[in-house]
Amino acid sequence: MNLSIENILLGASILLLISIFLSKSLGKYGIPALILFLAVGMLAGSEGIGKIHFDDPGSAQSVGTVALAIILFSGGLDTRWETTKPILWRGVSLSTFGVFITAMLLGLFVWRITDFTFLEAMLLASIVSSTDAAAVFSILRSKNIGLKHNLRPTLELESGSNDPMAYFLTVSFTYLVMNEGEASMWQLVPMFFLQMSIGAIMGIAMGRTMAWVINRIKLHQDGLYPALSLGMLIFTFAFTTVINGNGFLAVYIAGVMLGNRNYIHKGSLTRFYDGLAWLMQIVIFLTLGLLVFPSQMIPVFGTGVLISLFLMFVARPASVFISLIPFRSTFRDKLYISWVGLRGAVPIVFATYPLLAGVGKADMMFNIVFFIVLTSVMLQGTTLTVVARWLGLSRRDSSPKRFQLGEEMGLDMKNALVELDLTKESMAVGRSIVELQFPKTALIVLINRGGKYVTPNGATVLEENDKLLVMINNDSELEKVNQALGISA
Repeated sequence: MNLSIENILLGASILLLISIFLSKSLGKYGIPALILFLAVGMLAGSEGIGKIHFDDPGSAQSVGTVALAIILFSGGLDTRWETTKPILWRGVSLSTFGVFITAMLLGLFVWRITDFTFLEAMLLASIVSSTDAAAVFSILRSKNIGLKHNLRPTLELESGSNDPMAYFLTVSFTYLVMNEGEASMWQLVPMFFLQMSIGAIMGIAMGRTMAWVINRIKLHQDGLYPALSLGMLIFTFAFTTVINGNGFLAVYIAGVMLGNRNYIHKGSLTRFYDGLAWLMQIVIFLTLGLLVFPSQMIPVFGTGVLISLFLMFVARPASVFISLIPFRSTFRDKLYISWVGLRGAVPIVFATYPLLAGVGKADMMFNIVFFIVLTSVMLQGTTLTVVARWLGLSRRDSSPKRFQLGEEMGLDMKNALVELDLTKESMAVGRSIVELQFPKTALIVLINRGGKYVTPNGATVLEENDKLLVMINNDSELEKVNQALGISA
């Protein structure tokens, strides 16, 4: 077939649509979306039914780097400071010391059971030392399962901030392997603190700059705001990297800074990046699925199983328990955090660095890393909700839909619209609004009754299955509204 741009676009669109439809149909069975995207890529590859030959680690790394930067920025936008602040240092400890301890323990294990040199073993361990929670929360949210004890913000913060540490370790050990005998790890320690410091400073500065520019520029076309923010995102990553900072840390912090400030079109921009992040995840998993040759993983099957089991049941738990020593966490919390050590696309992207650098055993490393990711997703990714229930840490997420007023205009308004469902158990059913002990500052704005919308007044009688759109000032007021309606919070 002639590889014209039309044929390439046709093939890419078919793979994209297949991935989305499969994630929709099979996701309800607890199968993580990323394993489906990888499977589609592998089936379309040169050893699959698609017979698409793709053997370009450089292109895969470039695509993966851009995709990862966008995914981290989107994750930062969704990080709420009020929920993150209580667990900030716990998350930071997991994303730094936890990653380092995981890499060291796993590296020693790989060194003992394989013919890798010490530095090669540490390189392999560094590649798989960070976690990927994207699939974790897609499963938890699809099943409407919440987590107790601030576990969700802890895991979100760890997954969003641990990639910079793994990136530094991967690049450092790649350099040490290529310059064995001439370079020392101690020479790279100052570089680590320099990269992290520059990345943090750039992230804070650019996050504030983004909010200021978006609010002040006053573009005549609303559709240009996503392009403006995307340009600043890419600039943040690229410029930080050019000045020897950690670009991944910079874009994540910039996302956190921007997401917790008021700026115009906040809701639409957040939704834009949420959709873009999903697109990037699909693209990166499809690309990496195309890059792998399944037949090459057969020789590393035994080694891969041993390394995967050690990582899941020894290295990850040990790093979690050690990292959380200074913090008050229950034994069950630590067990669950240990089990959510899900490896995703990031390790596979990092595995392309040794390939491009010309490390001697880079091909074997890549196949082992790919195998570790597959086993992690298939074993851990499909049992997250089961383990949460087994440990007594899951709870039904019954928080109502919330629409913040003034968000699109960048206004700092406390008012919000929440959607509340009236069930037959509610004591408000069959009563008029005026009969309810409703807070004076709360207001039922609209009622969705069987798809028809009713503008209420004091004489309006509430019915079973009504969906009420209520304006409130704060969460304490929401509690009073729930009491007046007889709704369990």
